[in-house]
Amino acid sequence: MEDYISTVPEDDNDDLYEHYSFTVDKGQSPLRIDKYLMNRIENATRNKIQEGAKNGSVFVNGVPVKSNYKVKPFDVIRVLFTHPPYENLLVGENIPLDVVYEDDTLLVVNKPAGMVVHPGHGNYSGTLINALIYKFDNLPNNSSDRPGLVHRIDKDTSGLLVIAKTEQAMAHLSLQFAEKTSEREYIALVWGNIENEEGTIEGNIGRHPKNRLQNTVYLDDEADKGKPAITHYNVLERLGYVTLVSCKLETGRTHQIRVHMKHIGHTLFNDERYGGEKILKGTTFTKYKQFVDNCFKVLPRQALHAKTLGFIHPKTGEFMRFNSEIPEDMEQCIEKWRSYVKHQEIE
Repeated sequence: MEDYISTVPEDDNDDLYEHYSFTVDKGQSPLRIDKYLMNRIENATRNKIQEGAKNGSVFVNGVPVKSNYKVKPFDVIRVLFTHPPYENLLVGENIPLDVVYEDDTLLVVNKPAGMVVHPGHGNYSGTLINALIYKFDNLPNNSSDRPGLVHRIDKDTSGLLVIAKTEQAMAHLSLQFAEKTSEREYIALVWGNIENEEGTIEGNIGRHPKNRLQNTVYLDDEADKGKPAITHYNVLERLGYVTLVSCKLETGRTHQIRVHMKHIGHTLFNDERYGGEKILKGTTFTKYKQFVDNCFKVLPRQALHAKTLGFIHPKTGEFMRFNSEIPEDMEQCIEKWRSYVKHQEIE
């Protein structure tokens, strides 16, 4: 929850700010609300949730509840505080940016792994947006009121992003992403030896019904629960128990590559949120476990890099394509696997 918990007057919700809101799924079995919220609020500890409930900040169907309340299907849960969400309070910060290209209309930045793109729960400073609003005045807001952002990549994914500097650029670039005319290629290291040299993964992506911090693929009779998502992949290099792949996005759903690759049985290497931090393929030898643990230490994040970005310039009409090098942590991990394969017989 928050770093501190505000006491909420139980008789008046008018002066409160909604920080989180959830409607319980119809299939939910009875579950304590503190456990339920732990699976849905990123970086929240059970103690903080219990403290918030104790102070009257957790409401179900408009009534404050304690942490032992059992959630039921269709309950409307809201977490309310007397202060606005921190992500609404944007402050410029002097953070260095790796600017690949810039003109009076847009800029392209190479985001390092570990940098959050926009403020959110648990990450209220040090984000790309904090850096952008320090450097630029009057960036246009996107549809979510986030200045400059045309698209985003996850905190622990590295790579290229385009930022709009004018309203016209924001509208033009956003339309390209919506109409799937932009070009986006990612490099990923995934668990397992992918059977085909290339392929396309199609499957609607939506929130996981039991773990709201994850997304999942919905197919067939449940397809209406998610949004359409298409990922094209091709194998770049086979490295025994892992495979280096290129993924091209036709759509841009949250965690799309991470979810789609897991869906076909090839979770991203060291993707903790989706189970890739476990040894999913390989032998039972202790030396192998030590080798993989060393790879995890070299690359302490999911092995995903936004390598190529292409789009039509909103002002000139010229198609622009930018490429970025695979970052050192990911390259070191790949080199370790190359060396391992060279010296081992992989079944």
